[in-house]
Order: sequence, then structure tokens, then C-alpha cells
Amino acid sequence: MTSNTPRRQDEEQEALILDSVDRFLESEVRPYVHDLEYHDAYPEEIVQKMKCMGLFGCLIDQEYGGLGLSTVTYAKIISRMSAVWMSISGIINSHLITASAIQRSGTAEQKRRFLPRMATGELHSGIALTEPDCGTDLQAIRSTAERRGDVYVINGAKMWITNSLYGNCVGLLVKTDPGASPRHKGMSLFIAEKGPGFVVSKKLDKLGYRGIDTCALNFDDYKVPADCLVGGVEGRGLQQVLSGLELGRVNVAARGLGVAQAALDEAVSYSQSRKTFGKPICEHQAIQLKLGEMATRVEAARHLVHAAAAAYDRGERCDMEAGMAKYFATEAAFENAHEAMRIFGAYGYSREYNVERLYRDAPLLTIGEGTNEMQRIIIARQLIERNRI
Repeated sequence: MTSNTPRRQDEEQEALILDSVDRFLESEVRPYVHDLEYHDAYPEEIVQKMKCMGLFGCLIDQEYGGLGLSTVTYAKIISRMSAVWMSISGIINSHLITASAIQRSGTAEQKRRFLPRMATGELHSGIALTEPDCGTDLQAIRSTAERRGDVYVINGAKMWITNSLYGNCVGLLVKTDPGASPRHKGMSLFIAEKGPGFVVSKKLDKLGYRGIDTCALNFDDYKVPADCLVGGVEGRGLQQVLSGLELGRVNVAARGLGVAQAALDEAVSYSQSRKTFGKPICEHQAIQLKLGEMATRVEAARHLVHAAAAAYDRGERCDMEAGMAKYFATEAAFENAHEAMRIFGAYGYSREYNVERLYRDAPLLTIGEGTNEMQRIIIARQLIERNRI
């Protein structure tokens, strides 16, 4: 009996946290989603309430002022958020990828200096990896950092960077040795707070995922203190980022689960109220086939997401598990949003219904945090590596 007590306490804590998140989403988010999304307006009040709830520090250790939640609980929070409005889940995802890199790879002084401010949201971070000519192939980045005394001078450009307009910091991946071979040995990660030379050059207009700030950045002789090099040693940036991307893929998978669930819920509800040929459309076999597939996708995605999150919590290498979860759950979101629109018919094409927004949001999930094509390659490579003959 004693051995089960900590587990019961964890379950009770998780239930309280999830209940608090659910109440927040219903009262503070759902009523405002339509207008904010339509006008592509940043949800400042919602973000401030998320900070007050401690969500910016949900994965940061308690010794640094965070909540210290498990990744499994975090994934459940993200899926709930995404079922109401996917955009707000991205605000803490990018922030926590940088925080995770610092927590795992930063020096003791960096952890003391940055993590408490990140836990409260005072330091609101993004992760700056992608460049105009470089997405999945991170080793092809061109931004450079040159050491000059106690600072590094950074020049280059980044693209599709979340939290870059309303945030005040990014985890910035650059090359400190552009001629290094292999290429990853010349890559370093910096904690880069806004200052002279850090230029937000353009806010990007997007099909979906609206309301959240996604921008292009330029760095023009931007100076960052040398003690902001994560870990204090050059050449380790790619490894530090890849660890954070495992967390990012769990997040995107959880978003996929949330969108897939929302599409299913909308379709189940509508199919019972909409009638054709004298009966609710849920009684037509064609609709039942769609609903059956949608529900199965949701449940399969849920198991994959929670398994990947649990592997991350155990500290295991989980690029295969995170890749499986990200691939399947985001495809589930894409397919369920598509099927929900077909069930709604012409009404699904109207902004009056949530299905239209889900249909626009879902495609991003198959692209972001590594395309689904790349996820399948990662899965296959790890499958072979773990089963050598």
C-alpha cells in the first residue's frame, strides 16, 4: 500500500492541475477565440493569465521556481489547450524548448540566472533555428557568431520564429565555426535577449495558427555576452537543440491529439442535430464509417503521445517514440479536420463553425518541428539501430 501512495498523490495533483486548466480554457479562452483568431490578434490577456497559472514554468524544476510537472501531464495540458485553441499551446512550447535546453545543458550559473525568470514568464522565450534557406537540415544554417573578447557578434537571419515579436529572448542556434567538419561541431546555442542588432523584420501572415506571433528576424552585429553560450563550450549546440526538439515533437503530437479530438467532438455533436432524408445524419452508414475512423485515430494518437512523453520523463533517447507520436497524431488531426468538414458539408466552410479553423490549423502540425516525411525516416533509422542482426 505504501508503494502506491506517491502514485496516488501524483494522480491527485495531476487531476487538480488539469481541472484548473479546463476551467481556465472554458472561461478565459473559448469565448474569445473566434474574434482573436479572425483578427490575428495576440492574446495578451490570456498570456498574462497563463503566466500567473505557472504554465510558462510547468516543466522547469521547482528549485528554479517552476511547477516541475511531468512531461505526461504537460502533454495532457497541451492537448486540452489545442482542443480549444491551438495557437496558445505554441506560446509555451517554443518557450519551454529553450528552457529545457538550459535546464539540461546550461551551466549552474545559467540555470540560476535564467530559469527563475523563465518560470514566471518575465523572460518570454522562443527558439530560433529555422532560416530562410534552411528548415529540416539544421546543419545548413548560415548565421554566424564571432568571439570578440567578452562578447560574440552575431550576423544572420532566422525565419518562422514563434514568440519573437511579443517575447524578449530566443534560444539562438548559430555557427561559431562555419568551416567545421562534420558541420554540427561548429554549431552553438546562445541565450539571446533582445537588444541592439536584434531586429524583428516582419510578422508573417499565415493560413492558420493565427493570433500567435511568428516572425522573421535579422541579426546585424548583434552582441551577446560570452557567458550566454549554453553550457559554456562551443560546438555543442546541435545536440542541445535536438534534445529540446524531442520535447517539441511531444508538444506538437499533443497538439495533434487536441485538434483531432476537437474535430471528432464537433462532428459527433453536429451529426446528431443535422437531419437528411428524415433522420439525423449520424444514423447514415456513410457518416458512421467516418466517425468510427475518427474516434479510432484519436485513441491511437493518445496512446502514442503519452508513451512518448513517458519515455522523455524517464530520460531515455526517444526520437523514435516522439517521431511516431508526432507523425501519427498530426496526421490524425489533418484527417479528422478534413472529415469533420465533409460531415458539416457547406457549413464546415463557414467561419461560423470551429471546423473551418481546425481545417486551417491542422496542416501546420504535419510540417512544424520536423516534417512528417522526416519523422518516418527517423523512425526507420532507429528501428534498424535498435534491432541490429
